[in-house]
Amino acid sequence: MSDIPSNYLEDASGLKGHAERLIVPADEAGVVAALREAAASEVPVTIAGAGTGVTGGRVPFGGWVLSLEKLTRLDVSPGYAIAGAGVLLRDVHAAAQNTGQLYPPDPTETGASIGGNIACNASGSRSFRYGPTARWVERLRVVLASGRVLDVGRGETLDFDPGSVPRPAVTKNTAGYVLYPGMDWLDLFIGSEGTLGVITEATLRLIPAPKAVLAGVVFFPGDDAAVDAVETWRATAAPRMLEYFDEPSLRMLSTRYPEIPAEARAAILFDQELASEDDPEIDAWLERVESANALVEASWFATTPADRERFRKFRHTLPELVNDTVRRSGAMKMNTDFAVPLAANREMLACYRRVLEAEFPGRYVIFGHIGDAHVHINLFSNPADPARATAVLKDLARRAVELGGTVSAEHGVGKRKAHLLELQYTPEQLEAMRAVKRRLDPSGILGCGTMFVGSASGPAAPQALPHTHDTL
Repeated sequence: MSDIPSNYLEDASGLKGHAERLIVPADEAGVVAALREAAASEVPVTIAGAGTGVTGGRVPFGGWVLSLEKLTRLDVSPGYAIAGAGVLLRDVHAAAQNTGQLYPPDPTETGASIGGNIACNASGSRSFRYGPTARWVERLRVVLASGRVLDVGRGETLDFDPGSVPRPAVTKNTAGYVLYPGMDWLDLFIGSEGTLGVITEATLRLIPAPKAVLAGVVFFPGDDAAVDAVETWRATAAPRMLEYFDEPSLRMLSTRYPEIPAEARAAILFDQELASEDDPEIDAWLERVESANALVEASWFATTPADRERFRKFRHTLPELVNDTVRRSGAMKMNTDFAVPLAANREMLACYRRVLEAEFPGRYVIFGHIGDAHVHINLFSNPADPARATAVLKDLARRAVELGGTVSAEHGVGKRKAHLLELQYTPEQLEAMRAVKRRLDPSGILGCGTMFVGSASGPAAPQALPHTHDTL
């Protein structure tokens, strides 16, 4: 029986695994030593960040767990920060803010580690304006499976031809490896989910903090009006986020926020940076809301930091409530991370609603990054029978791909969603990814079972994953 603490054997999805050994290096040299030892014996190694992921990527099924929690260097300078892989996102945000700067990526879980954010190319609500984590990484230190250390920066191209895999026409995609001729090392490692190397340190780009920010939670009498507003605001304004809440989401949130208007059937959270406290954009937004068929008098607006923090908590309370509901039911988290081209946003949302109302009435919520045509479904399925939910969500994934979308926009695929890659890529394209994996990790010891189903990524396969590995 392993004496490894359970928090190293699971993640926020509820998937649980097992391992023979836990290694917690104090520094990069310790990471090098651990990987050299593992490579010599061809022992599988699973990289552990803060455990906030929802796809099972950091959940081991045999072999060793390598935790990067002690790699916590954090130095902030004008225009950039150097952060160890174990530094938490909230600490980077706070350190940047204390120097009048901003680190734009803002995944919902600020307790995530920087290494984990980079491993899955996390994004969050501000990605509508600022894009995913990859846009803000300038340099990486990475330890390969052999123990070799790479120190690579933006623009330093690969020393081999990785082939090419087409990218979907979406603003965010974290499904599989990004591969294209002349690509640089950063684009290869960012989003590779700990399967190509161990990120130990990153140089992150910072920008000056905005002078002021306007935020609003705009309530609507129905979905159509909310989607109409998003399409108009996307074209005519410059918000840094456009976040969506459907009616079931609002009803769930009303247990914490009883002031949500009873007549609201949808809501959009927007956030825009201002040049000053009296920026004319404040009046412009009031005009936009008034002309959007919104519930104007019932909507909320904020310019002070305290009120904006309330809105941030409002947005982040929903996934907390979802996770709590899932835990209390005993079910595994069943959620999606699909995104489609902007032009298909309305069609995909209507498809979600039609299918879920037929299959799981009263047992789902839809919310998230509607500005990027990337909303999340969370299902409250029967814990004794997840098969139906899995089948329905896989059908929805297939539809997203048919519309030109991706099966993973910001979470990665990990172990639980690795089987979805075959919906998005041809066998030849998946083999191109495996070839890169074999080049950098010949024995296949890193992240076994993550991203690649079975042992095709290398000769060292993990022990059999449980049946739940192919659930969504």
